[in-house]
Amino acid sequence: MKAGILTLSDKGARGERVDLSGPALSDWLRPKGVETARYEMIPDDEGRIAEKLSEWADSGELDIILTTGGTGVSPRDVTPEATMKILDKVIPGLGELMRFKSLAKTPSAAISRAVAGIRGATLIINLPGSPKGAVENLEAVWDAIPHAVAKIQGDPSDCAR
Repeated sequence: MKAGILTLSDKGARGERVDLSGPALSDWLRPKGVETARYEMIPDDEGRIAEKLSEWADSGELDIILTTGGTGVSPRDVTPEATMKILDKVIPGLGELMRFKSLAKTPSAAISRAVAGIRGATLIINLPGSPKGAVENLEAVWDAIPHAVAKIQGDPSDCAR
């Protein structure tokens, strides 16, 4: 599997903050056989986020795109809006499961607006901006991801095991 990791951070894009979430996700994915084929950090700008997600998904190069940052309630948190603009299908259960599992660790999980869905043959998942939160949220849904990617890409086998 090939992944793209898109970090959304105004400060990071200006060079005022080092991205720890993107590398943490890449490190977590590596032992699962997932190659980080693309990585970039851009500002919290809805248009730029939507454009980058579209470009990456439409390239046919990536199986999964993980965003990190911009899922909260501050005025500059626009990742879910940008993601929703470019999705073909929404997968609400992934966001719901991430919030559910995160609530056991922090009450602020209730204000996460992370979404997940499909564009073309690529799965896109919004994750929190903190390294710990990003990895914990991905871990919360990971068991469903390989199967989801296979189905998105046309695996005709039955879903029942």
